[in-house]
Amino acid sequence: MQHLINNNMRIKEITSQNRWDFQAIYECEHCGFTERDYGYDDTYFHQTVIPNKVCTHCGKKAGENYRPLATKYPDWVEF
Repeated sequence: MQHLINNNMRIKEITSQNRWDFQAIYECEHCGFTERDYGYDDTYFHQTVIPNKVCTHCGKKAGENYRPLATKYPDWVEF
């Protein structure tokens, strides 16, 4: 696995989740660079934050064809 630092494009794998907070491996769709980072499992994070992350390796963001993952729980669920 490549060096892990902060910022990237799409979720390759969610490695752990507690309620809405999760840790995942993110992968750049342009250069394949991977990193481990945290996230928040709501619609805003998946549709706005992730596609606007900039890869620290190649400097690119997600393309126009980016398809966000669905959330594990609906946004209205309260714990």
